Amino acid sequence: MIVDAHHHLWHLGGGYDWLDAPALAPIRRDFAFPDLLGDLSAAGVTHTVLVEGGRCDPGEAALLLRHAQEHPRIAGVVAWDDPAAPVFPTYRDLPGAGRLVGLRAQVQAEDVAYLDRADVRAGLRRMGAAGLTFDLVIRPEQLPSAARAAAALPDVRFVLDHLGKPPIRSGGFASWRAGLLGLAALPNVSAKLSGLVTEADWERWKREDLRPYVEEALLLFGPGRLMFGSDWPVCLLAASYGEVLAAVSDLVSPGERARVFAGTAVEVYRLDLGA
Repeated sequence: MIVDAHHHLWHLGGGYDWLDAPALAPIRRDFAFPDLLGDLSAAGVTHTVLVEGGRCDPGEAALLLRHAQEHPRIAGVVAWDDPAAPVFPTYRDLPGAGRLVGLRAQVQAEDVAYLDRADVRAGLRRMGAAGLTFDLVIRPEQLPSAARAAAALPDVRFVLDHLGKPPIRSGGFASWRAGLLGLAALPNVSAKLSGLVTEADWERWKREDLRPYVEEALLLFGPGRLMFGSDWPVCLLAASYGEVLAAVSDLVSPGERARVFAGTAVEVYRLDLGA
């Protein structure tokens, strides 16, 4: 069993302005779940977690939950919400709402003190009390504030997306690690081995470029708090689905794969794979 704990789907008619950047032209099109099925089958992936893609409105949540209702392989949805003014209770009435397992905001677009705000933390507390995780998509310089928020909210389950977006391309290992230490020390924080190929050189990345970051994550979090995510279709900017999965698999030992490729995601997101 393999669970892909992080992929996206989007329809350009509904926003996603971030895709207007010229470098993103290869993925500036609609992506539906049937477009992914061939890659999932070829890789032996049995279930997935569908994550909001930056549209940042409740309409996207309705769309993603409908995808989950229509496709049983989507075991969970991490939908968008604004921690400063949460709307997630309204999602409970949407078709497919039973697959809602977490929430995410584009914190990477905010200032470094965003997660220190009282209103944001109050919203995060509400999300956690509702049994939902909060995915952290953040820049490396935001890691310390994320650690402060997670320490202040021990009952909230946080998931660090893309290992905090380490600057693999520029070789900024030491500064990234320094920021990660505090967050990794907290038991209510897990992380995803996802999005790494697009933090490396898109054209010339090698598996060895990722190794220091994956090994450090395994050391700090352990396999019991790490999960694999493809970050498809964003990963297509640098690698195919199969190449991403193979790279992570080769950097994780055989004894660690059951947790990284399934167990952690099932536990953290409380996935019901029989639903």
